[in-house]
Amino acid sequence: MKLKRYEGNPVLEPRGDAWESIAVFNCATAYKNGKIHVFYRAVGDYVDYISRLGYATFDEDLNLLERSEEPIFSPDIKLWEMSIEDPRFTEIDNELYLTYVVTPTPSPPSAVRRRLGIPKPETAGPRTALARVEDFRQFTRLGIITPYDADERDVVLFPEKIQRRYAAIHRPGNWIGPGYPVERPSICFAFLDELPGRMYDHKVIMEPEQPWEGKKIGAGPPPIKTEAGWLLIYHGVDPDHVYRAGAVLLDLEKPWRVLARTVEPILEPEEGYEREGDVPNVVFPEGAEVIGDELLVFYGAADKVCCAARARLDELISHLLHDD
Repeated sequence: MKLKRYEGNPVLEPRGDAWESIAVFNCATAYKNGKIHVFYRAVGDYVDYISRLGYATFDEDLNLLERSEEPIFSPDIKLWEMSIEDPRFTEIDNELYLTYVVTPTPSPPSAVRRRLGIPKPETAGPRTALARVEDFRQFTRLGIITPYDADERDVVLFPEKIQRRYAAIHRPGNWIGPGYPVERPSICFAFLDELPGRMYDHKVIMEPEQPWEGKKIGAGPPPIKTEAGWLLIYHGVDPDHVYRAGAVLLDLEKPWRVLARTVEPILEPEEGYEREGDVPNVVFPEGAEVIGDELLVFYGAADKVCCAARARLDELISHLLHDD
């Protein structure tokens, strides 16, 4: 089974000659009062490659209602935020939280550097921070929530407590090899003592298995609670650096236990806007909303544009259980 692409893709493209003129991709979503609120990563130049977050709203039929002329959330140099990347929204106890990636040394993707002759810079590992969001326009920074020594880009919070504790799914990209339980970057679970707080009691949820995800895997949007388990859409990367999306069901009480997992991807680069861009052959899901009986997934394509795809939620879960 494959997700069905929205016929109007891409839903957001670069525009203007400033902060979002080069690329807009990898978007977080929140569904409120009939509107889909979208925060997307925006880049305006290849040399510094600083990302900011733009803001747009859509109706349930994916008609664009609003798009901000200025960034909604920008780096704060006082906090060593040189770039804000790859947001994800989670609502917990009627509070909206945003996880986002920060790095003091942003740089363009290797494909862009090769094309433009930009040398590879010395880089520091990315970490993930947390913010509380009010009215989709006011942000309270809460600080870094990932371990100091972990290279983290794919952190999502559970929308409710697990065993009366806050919980997250994360992907420490450098916790691999000797001394670690996995050989390749894998999807992990952790409790948090508070929000913000310290991650602890890390558990491996799953490792790369299939050829299409053989290099690494990572969480996409935050997990969605269903009767069958926590539904997690995730991305997998093969040795040729092609990004695809899969799905997994996790136990409701012990989410580090996998109940079912798709063998084949549910979305992979096929269209021109997914195969050609700043990073070719990429579909990267980060937002997902259940609207009626449908699951609507927002994803970045080729690190260039924002797109959407959908499926009936019950059909996806049935397929996932059967596929597993």
